[in-house]
Amino acid sequence: MIVDINLHWYPDDFWEESFFNECIRCIPRAYGEQVELLDLPKSTGMTTKQLVISRPKGYVNLNIDQKASDPVGRINALNAARVDKAIVRWPIFPEWLSLDLCKRANDAMYKTVQEFPDRLMGIAIVPPWGDKECLAELDRCMTKLGCVGVELECHYGELYLDAEEFRPMLSKINEYNVPIIVHHTALPVSWQTVYDYTNLRRLVGRCIDQLTSVSRILYSGMLDEFTNLKFIHTMMAGGLFAFADLITPKKSTIPTDLERFDPAASAKVKEQMKKHIFSDISHAPPWGEAQLECAVKVLGAENVIFGSSYPLRSEWLLKGVEFIENLEISDEAKALILGGNAQRLFNIKD
Repeated sequence: MIVDINLHWYPDDFWEESFFNECIRCIPRAYGEQVELLDLPKSTGMTTKQLVISRPKGYVNLNIDQKASDPVGRINALNAARVDKAIVRWPIFPEWLSLDLCKRANDAMYKTVQEFPDRLMGIAIVPPWGDKECLAELDRCMTKLGCVGVELECHYGELYLDAEEFRPMLSKINEYNVPIIVHHTALPVSWQTVYDYTNLRRLVGRCIDQLTSVSRILYSGMLDEFTNLKFIHTMMAGGLFAFADLITPKKSTIPTDLERFDPAASAKVKEQMKKHIFSDISHAPPWGEAQLECAVKVLGAENVIFGSSYPLRSEWLLKGVEFIENLEISDEAKALILGGNAQRLFNIKD
């Protein structure tokens, strides 16, 4: 079985004026987020609109077009890519959505999944604050809407997921023992150093954000308390494979060296990294063969999971499975990445 855990989704009625405008009102424009509704470039050959979100003004971070809300096109793309099942997620607005809009989105996601129950699975979208009403919506998603996990954002405002404010929500998710999909936010908290250049802003910035989030989770101590939590981070968890040893330093082998780090914490963090942190490829081809093979060697194939971010670029889905199949890794590792890990984490049956 091949499973894509990162299929972008918007409600079928997202572009209807009342829903669209209600979502737009959630975006904190007073704090620098800029929003425009523009025609797609003529070069695309499409006549639909795109929603463009920038920060600062003129520096585009997010584009949404109507392809992501096309239910038939979504299934056709999965068929073309040889993907058996996919987890749909709303990748942008959950950073800002109100509880009422989350409820509407969860109902719409349930409707989408019910139309294709053998192909699609949904995850809960809930504000992270853990008050009575937010926890009740999480309960509804888990018990009545059949959600297989929860989506949280990399950070909310200036708070990363290790903040005390999020502990009540994380405690409830821990009770349900379902995975948390951590989607990257448009920019890291300290975004001023990466916004000038498109590829830094839209790719490196997201990796900085995810690596910051992962590292704070690992060193916060929360995983000692919430032993069931499993975090699946996009963008290969910010390239965690490249930093896994660096952020868990060993004690110096030279007794006279001044110990500048905290090696006592490293062993536990490495163990928790293996048990609790998983890397969503998000889209395989941009990482490159060498980087993905390295990730498998460093993190283990059981901690790497296939995702496409469709429809950001159709080739990331349509060529993604083939890309993994051509890696110089074992067939067992390929099977885990393409489906086995998702089946285990989300309790997906054959």
